Amino acid sequence: MSYKDLSYRLGPRHKILGVVLAGGEGRRLWPLTAERAKPAVPFGGTFRIIDFVLSNFVNSGIHRIKVLTQYKCDSLLSHLSKGWRLSPMLDHYVEAVPAQQRLGKQWFEGSADAVYQSLNVVADEDPDFVCVFGGDHIYKMDVRQMLGFHMDREAELTVAAVPVPVAEADQFGIIEVDVEGRMIGFQEKPKQAKELPGKPGWALASMGNYIFDPDVLRESLTRDAQRQSEHDFGRNILPMLYPSSRVYVYNFLENEIPGMEEDERGYWKDVGTLEAYWSANLDLVSIKPVLNLYNDRWPIRTHLLPRPPAKFVFADSSGDRMGMATDSLVSPGCIISGGRIDRSVLFPDSRINSFSYVEESVLLDNVNVGRYCRLRRTIVDKNVEIPPRTEIGHDLERDRKRFHVSKDGIVVVHKGYRFES
Repeated sequence: MSYKDLSYRLGPRHKILGVVLAGGEGRRLWPLTAERAKPAVPFGGTFRIIDFVLSNFVNSGIHRIKVLTQYKCDSLLSHLSKGWRLSPMLDHYVEAVPAQQRLGKQWFEGSADAVYQSLNVVADEDPDFVCVFGGDHIYKMDVRQMLGFHMDREAELTVAAVPVPVAEADQFGIIEVDVEGRMIGFQEKPKQAKELPGKPGWALASMGNYIFDPDVLRESLTRDAQRQSEHDFGRNILPMLYPSSRVYVYNFLENEIPGMEEDERGYWKDVGTLEAYWSANLDLVSIKPVLNLYNDRWPIRTHLLPRPPAKFVFADSSGDRMGMATDSLVSPGCIISGGRIDRSVLFPDSRINSFSYVEESVLLDNVNVGRYCRLRRTIVDKNVEIPPRTEIGHDLERDRKRFHVSKDGIVVVHKGYRFES
């Protein structure tokens, strides 16, 4: 019997607790995180980043989920309370756990410290397995298969990992494994990563998803809390455990979900930078996207207010006044009123007015683009009124005087930005 077969033998007798780390500040994603936690950042037209890990848990039959929050969590808490109500009759829940300073007067000092300060909520559930997953990545995963791998290896800790190009390895924790899949080395964001044997140019990166034996989780976090460290799972807990404990590495490339096409295998994006966030959104507008949001056998769930369908008006081709969208996602409540968008993502209630052209851009909720505007490679946060004849993304030197411009030239307009009249 393979571990994938074993995974489907999980049943009511197994108590599985999902713990989502959602307190991150997301500094590299600023200014999108200026007023919200990174997991609460909108993504893909109608979702928030945290919806992906929560959907993966729920679709995998894991219905007891604690979400650890801290930094500017108001919009995150609102989203969870409105959109993630599971069945209390079945003891199913998604429960937000704010930082409580239960063990002293300090806030969470790292991902490991967040769980350490919240060990009471883990103990209260008395789980057989604790799935500690990050709340800020874009991917689809059947967690049961990772649990089956964990059970098959009789692991004390299992870490999910995915191959990444060596050139990008300095952004991740890089893992070494033996032929049995046991961890034998770990480097946090190395400048020169060790390549995967037999796969030159690639390294194995931690996804920040862990399955723990509850006793090992408690003991390792308690040890870490008693010493000087950054109290981080990657930097501190993994190096502490792998030399002496049964720490195994689950290859995400082996994960399969119902309805998945081969192109989607192994898709995982850490949207921790503006460039990564922008490119991950634009991944969705491809003719055949590598992340398929239309797979109803593995839905990404979220909270949406009732809105009318998107509307496209005016068809005066002779005068260039035509409401048109090509290779784009257009959310409910949007109106394309005589303007055009190309390779762009529009969130609910946005409007593109006549003779405007928006390309390779991401517009969050309630953005109104006036007439004769031109936007290129631009992210516009919520509730922005862009005056007529405004150009953004065409002259970066001028844009830097008003907006935030990333190192790769992505222009970000702050939430609620007011243009000078």
